[in-house]
Amino acid sequence: MKELNDDYWSERYAASQTGWDLSEVSPPLKAYIDQLTNKSLRILIPGCGNAYEAEYLLSKNFENITLIDISEVLVSNIKSNYSEHIKNLRLSVLHDDFFEHSGEYDLIFEQTFFCALSPSLRKDHAKKMSELLAPNGRLVGVMFNREFDSGPPFGGSAEEYWTYFEPYFEFKTFEPCYNSVSPRQGAELFINLEKK
Repeated sequence: MKELNDDYWSERYAASQTGWDLSEVSPPLKAYIDQLTNKSLRILIPGCGNAYEAEYLLSKNFENITLIDISEVLVSNIKSNYSEHIKNLRLSVLHDDFFEHSGEYDLIFEQTFFCALSPSLRKDHAKKMSELLAPNGRLVGVMFNREFDSGPPFGGSAEEYWTYFEPYFEFKTFEPCYNSVSPRQGAELFINLEKK
């Protein structure tokens, strides 16, 4: 399998080979963000891509957002596009490997990150998410509930995902999305997991 490293993802972004990109905030995440009232939550978005979720959070006056991506090209673009928010310390943008990252967050958003990783990293992903969350912190997001011929993206099922997250999280919501974008209708799970 190809190595899914900085070079791989940077080449994809540089060539605009980004078929996973919705060009907007994911509707299930938008609905979740709309009901949050604490604007000072420490929020992490790993594998942030073009940062539509961050853009929406900033428009809603959230104050403490951290983005991580392994693609140097992408991180450079985000830093350029959001320089004002970085300057006023509402947004931090890191060119980093998620598995090397340290910090503590109240909320982590999952949006096409899990499915971009090699499936061999899924147990490590669940453990690392738990490690990065504060007590009672939440992992909230959308995951593919279907298989793909090859990846990335890599698919899977609710039954498989349960085995990775159950050791570390209480499952508050773990069910098919009712408000996916139309091309992904019936193919996504919404997750809201609280750290044990």
